[in-house]
Amino acid sequence: MYNTVLAAQAADDPDRLYADRTNLASAERAATIWEERLSRQANDFDAAWKLARAAYWLGGHVAPAARRTQFERGITAATRATAINPQRPEGHFWKAANMGALAESFGARAGLKYRRPIKEALETVLTIDPAFEQGSADRALGRWYQKVPRLFGGSRDKAEEHLRRSLTYNPNSSSSHFFLAEIFLERGRRADGRAELEKVLVASSGPDWAPEDAEFKEKAKALLSKLEAP
Repeated sequence: MYNTVLAAQAADDPDRLYADRTNLASAERAATIWEERLSRQANDFDAAWKLARAAYWLGGHVAPAARRTQFERGITAATRATAINPQRPEGHFWKAANMGALAESFGARAGLKYRRPIKEALETVLTIDPAFEQGSADRALGRWYQKVPRLFGGSRDKAEEHLRRSLTYNPNSSSSHFFLAEIFLERGRRADGRAELEKVLVASSGPDWAPEDAEFKEKAKALLSKLEAP
């Protein structure tokens, strides 16, 4: 009986379900629970931002036809979080993350639509708490400056600056090292790029980010293989 009760509690605990997010059914169940909580209590800040975070993960892993729905779900939830408590960084960050993923996934029109709001949301996070989630705002701004065309404010120099700053909060960030590697390789700095990719292979952002670390390690291995190919 006791084990049955524990199992039932775990099945309804969205934090535990989200921790098992590599199982997409668990991630969706977590999102649904937070969505239901938010529908019952419109000012549930934690439910709002955690729903946005779950939608971001789902948007990056579901079938292509379902991605836009998830990212828009995340934007809506994050916007709610920023309205509930604009002084907390979570809503602003996950709003930027979902908008950024939508922009990267759906071409130039989406990129132009969300370019300024993404940057403004991330700069708001830096104002509130630059150390949030191991310097995630600087990391995401580095990505912003890397991906946005120079005509619209992009800059490889600023991208590198923000990514290096993110590493001051966590020198073992697999994502920051991977994004730095991409920038170095784009700029023809092959040795520096290789060095950053090798750092990804041994980096760990901590147990809360294990699924993301695993994915960046796989990307780093694939890119290193291309560099080593004749």
